[in-house]
Amino acid sequence: MKLIVGLGNHSKKYDGTRHNIGWDAVTMLAKLLNASDFSKKTSFKSEVAEASVNDEKVLVVHPLTYMNASGEAVQAFKSYFKLKNEDILIVHDEMDYPPGKFAFSIGSGPAGHNGVASIQQMLATKEIARLRIGIGRPTTQIAKEDYVLEHFLDYERKLIKPVLQDSCEAMRDWLDQGLTKTMNTWNGVESASR
Repeated sequence: MKLIVGLGNHSKKYDGTRHNIGWDAVTMLAKLLNASDFSKKTSFKSEVAEASVNDEKVLVVHPLTYMNASGEAVQAFKSYFKLKNEDILIVHDEMDYPPGKFAFSIGSGPAGHNGVASIQQMLATKEIARLRIGIGRPTTQIAKEDYVLEHFLDYERKLIKPVLQDSCEAMRDWLDQGLTKTMNTWNGVESASR
């Protein structure tokens, strides 16, 4: 079984914000995989859609814990289903990448991302694959906590659509081929220029 978790905040007011791009990406992936509708699973503190890829169950997840406690949801899935680290992919926003860029990584620290920090703390490891989708850094003096909760600007939205489409293809490759091959294929691809 595989677990793909899109980080975000579940309140409607956060829809379409920079911090929710991981959530948006896995929502699109669920449609691509013809997954079931998302349904609330209280014991996992999440909304879950189920799909089958290559005769293997895939759970596509929106944690309902709010960003800073994302690890509670991921830990619940890992413990219940006895998942290995390599069966888990975390999808989240990345300020170190500009809009239009994404990349897979493993083994690095959270770099100030509270959702990733929560997951790494709860699972007691950094060895969880991540798909980091660029949102850029603020160009004004706005605090990063406020910046990530803003909606994308018009010009940024034009860059986000292709990166979401490409990230779904990349996640599908992760399911088919594993992390190393998928990193070799996708890391360095600039979606907005394709």
